[in-house]
Amino acid sequence: MAQLLAGAPVAEALCARIRAGVTLLRSREVTPTVAIVRVGERPADLSYERGFTKRAQSLGIAVIRTLLPEDVSEGELIRVLEDISGNCRIHGCLLFRPLPDRLNTSGVMGALCPEKDIDSMTSTSMGGLMVRGAAGFPPCTAAACMELLRYYQVELTGRNVAMIGSGMTVGMPTAILLMNQGATVSVCNIFTDPARMTELCQGADVIISAAGKAGLIGREHVRPGQVVVDVGVSPGADGKLHGDVAFDEVEPVVAALTPVPGGVGAVTSTVLAAHTVEAALRTQGLALE
Repeated sequence: MAQLLAGAPVAEALCARIRAGVTLLRSREVTPTVAIVRVGERPADLSYERGFTKRAQSLGIAVIRTLLPEDVSEGELIRVLEDISGNCRIHGCLLFRPLPDRLNTSGVMGALCPEKDIDSMTSTSMGGLMVRGAAGFPPCTAAACMELLRYYQVELTGRNVAMIGSGMTVGMPTAILLMNQGATVSVCNIFTDPARMTELCQGADVIISAAGKAGLIGREHVRPGQVVVDVGVSPGADGKLHGDVAFDEVEPVVAALTPVPGGVGAVTSTVLAAHTVEAALRTQGLALE
């Protein structure tokens, strides 16, 4: 039976670090503040906004919301982000994506200064993944994967990792973060031959899947001793959310496995809060312990 790598204890440990950072900031009369910018009323955005707002406020982080209509002009949205960039009392910004197709997403996100980009929305932040210590932050889901691996003391240096998915939100940034930890990373995408993907997975010490395809990773992909991190979430025919990993097939074989739900997703919003506090601390020349 595999060890379940639950996200809740990871999030709670991160919350303890966040609270310490908030206390330090308050001693300097600084309240860490995040701006949420939402265009339209997508149910998924509303749900995430409620959950994150509740988590942030419970940690002592102030939340400022800017709610814009679906037909907001590109110029108005850019103005909002420029105002946030210029407001020294706001330390981080979360802009819900995707934006409406009619808007130039890269142009809009470029209006936000990297120092307040807590979810790697700007090209500067994404490029900063290649340079340790650069302004900005990695995407929250990618950072959540790393927090989970760190909490459960999964050794990465010198280990082989199969990264399934090469998207800019999870797959590619996670691969870069893993390489920064000394891991040897093989990245698979939709063009990877299935037989080759199976071979790479079987040869890996750690498998991380973020393809968003239910049941993609089955018994044939795994072997005893592996750690499997399931980031993918997609609706199944039963109406429930499922991960990329066929849990019932993989769990009896591997050493450790994240559940879906309750794994990486349980850490992501807490990482966003941590990035907000870290951004505030940086303005004081400090860092999150």
